[in-house]
Amino acid sequence: MSTSNVLYDHPGPRARVRNAVLSVVFGLGLVALLWWIYSRFDQAGQWEGRLWEPFTRSTTWTEFILPALWQTLLAAGTGMVLSLAFGIVFAVGRISDHWWIRVPAGVVVEFFRAVPLLLMIFFIFYGVPFLIQGPVTAFTAVVAGLTLYNGSVLAEAFRAGIRSIPGGQSEAAYAVGMRKSQVMRLILVPQAARAMLPVIVSQLVVLLKDTALGYIVAFPELLARGVNDLSANYGNVVAAAIVVAVIYILLNSLLTVLANWLDRRTRRRGFRIPKQTAPDSTPAGGVAVSEPQG
Repeated sequence: MSTSNVLYDHPGPRARVRNAVLSVVFGLGLVALLWWIYSRFDQAGQWEGRLWEPFTRSTTWTEFILPALWQTLLAAGTGMVLSLAFGIVFAVGRISDHWWIRVPAGVVVEFFRAVPLLLMIFFIFYGVPFLIQGPVTAFTAVVAGLTLYNGSVLAEAFRAGIRSIPGGQSEAAYAVGMRKSQVMRLILVPQAARAMLPVIVSQLVVLLKDTALGYIVAFPELLARGVNDLSANYGNVVAAAIVVAVIYILLNSLLTVLANWLDRRTRRRGFRIPKQTAPDSTPAGGVAVSEPQG
């Protein structure tokens, strides 16, 4: 019996009818809401061509939106890589057998989870220069804040994923002579990452949107340049906000598509018994050795 059958009961005839009715009702409600929003904007003249005309100019995109989009993607991409590394390291540290590693790792994770991200970015940009006697760029402050906050959240996600893996897998790995570092790197962390993939993707989407908080330190990200600066020059704040919102939706959708592709790819990479370990060549201990499917 597959896991999906255990965790999910297929709906019966009544449940399917009920789900179909609810889908139609909520779909009609969503259409009605969108129509109401459209009509209210139309009454306020927000769909007039003069308000949207700046977005037909190449200078609007080359001077405002595209440079800001690049800064947003650069900060988000750097923050994602560092947050994943931070999360894995501190998740492993939190489940360490040594208290002098486990306790400090827990303090770091809990501290940075508790501090608001906006305050963290503000402090790194304005407070750290007093400590290092040197300036901190807006990009560094934004990336550092995103890394510390989201990395701490991801550390808890990885830790929960590692704890959810049956203990028999670790015991089997230790029985064949693997060290704890090998067990973590080859068995527990990869499975935890796949098990917690929805949580990880959700947090990375949050990280991408949180780059907008860089406005507090004048970081030229998409919200600051694409809405504030653009509307200040052309006076069409609602149109600019709608365009930027669509860009954010597309970016997050692409991130979700990428995560789904990675999930499907990892699920296709199972384990098989190689030809050289046929039943007649099974080791004396009765356990067939398997290797990753190429």
